[in-house]
Amino acid sequence: MEKEIQIAEASIQEKEQEARAHHWYPRFHVAPRAYWMNDPNGFSYFNGEYHLFYQHHPFSPEWGPMHWGHAVSRDLVNWEHLPVALAPSLRDDADGCFSGSAIEVDGKLVAMYTGNVWTGPDHDTDLKQVQMIAESSDGIHFTKWEKPVITEVPEGDIHPFHFRDPKVWKRDGTYYCVLGSRTKDHMGQVLLYKSNDLKSWDFVAVSAKKEENGGFMWECPDFFHLGEKDVLVMSPQGVKPEGDKFHNLHQAVYVLGELDYETGKFTHEDFHMLDAGFDFYAPQTLEDPEGRRVMIGWMDMWESEMPTQAHGFCGAMTIPRVLVPDGERLLVQPLPELAELRKEEMYVENEPISSKQTFDSISGTCLEMKLEVNVKDADAFNVNFRCGNDEKTVLKWSRQESAVTLDRTASGAGVSGTRTVEVKEQDRLTLHFFLDQSSAEIFINNGEAVMTARIYPDETSDGIEFEAGGEAVIERLWKWDLNSAFSSKGGI
Repeated sequence: MEKEIQIAEASIQEKEQEARAHHWYPRFHVAPRAYWMNDPNGFSYFNGEYHLFYQHHPFSPEWGPMHWGHAVSRDLVNWEHLPVALAPSLRDDADGCFSGSAIEVDGKLVAMYTGNVWTGPDHDTDLKQVQMIAESSDGIHFTKWEKPVITEVPEGDIHPFHFRDPKVWKRDGTYYCVLGSRTKDHMGQVLLYKSNDLKSWDFVAVSAKKEENGGFMWECPDFFHLGEKDVLVMSPQGVKPEGDKFHNLHQAVYVLGELDYETGKFTHEDFHMLDAGFDFYAPQTLEDPEGRRVMIGWMDMWESEMPTQAHGFCGAMTIPRVLVPDGERLLVQPLPELAELRKEEMYVENEPISSKQTFDSISGTCLEMKLEVNVKDADAFNVNFRCGNDEKTVLKWSRQESAVTLDRTASGAGVSGTRTVEVKEQDRLTLHFFLDQSSAEIFINNGEAVMTARIYPDETSDGIEFEAGGEAVIERLWKWDLNSAFSSKGGI
């Protein structure tokens, strides 16, 4: 595999400087040094560092034969790019090292991933997928096991071709993994396996499925225990819209329940959306040394227009998010340590808002902003950001709808549309923004909802406006420009 990685690295390094110089390139989000990125993989803590791998095509800004790109951090805030970790090199992964996970085993970082081979021209039906292992003593240089550890789907109502994205964990001395799957009639489901040694895996059960509007394929499953519940996270494809929910091409959801480890059956509730915006898919989690469950997702969406492709790069990860149990749901909150990126603070307090209003120094393209707004006497409250050149992205709270809408109709190149999420009726609204050149992540009411969007405005569109229907009061507003979070060490 060393030769394949050297070829990939040479391709990336040739384009890296040009890609990272563009004004849409993120400054504090993990993004590819050049070319294509999608799903996070192998998100893990090993030898005092956080490792984030990702699906990567190192030869063009379009999806292609998948490699594993690699970034590392000591604090989930400041990141260093590392060389490509996995490249297609064996018969069983000749057309792609697809998504997977990683776990520490006896002082090594062990990655379990899907090897993919196309057997014909139709990528939906002409494929062979197996589950494979690669291991590393330093977390950087990996050696693949020569043979797959799971080669065929089990008997039953399980589709023989679509069988991927293992997430592995250890419980009471036994290894378990969940795999994304579908039935022969194209109904999404998750499979559970177990092993004593990672080499020999036994199928336990079809662990979970959803009969009504569950989609045709459950990709990128993740499983963990949090608070009083077991949690299954996955990315179902083909879920139909229900009211304001599920309007993206594919979704990222979680279900709460309880796994019976003897039977393998996961008894669970209905889907909950992990993000109510446009661009969030294939999230993966880890438990950090403090016991928090931290999640990162792909900050893009399949078959969306991606204007950065014209500039040699495509794709980014979200900021790290902390999942917090809250009764029968999870709150999704930004990692508090991101405060380390803040520069000088700008502060506003007790400002009434009715007509459109701006404030000195409350503007920018790479920033964090937090508002606490009294909306007791307001029917609506808007934050318009990345304004200028007839461009703006609008976040609107509506009392009548008890909802927040994110509108990127005028956001710039290549994007449009609205997304809406219901929020609790209350007199105070908390909004927490993270803007980074071509993205917006907005956390509503301390994690009750999150809305993420890629936006592509002109680099001079940096204004921020506030307006209300009726009268709102910005009780407190903080704004910080943010430092870059990156360094890079190319080569092998």
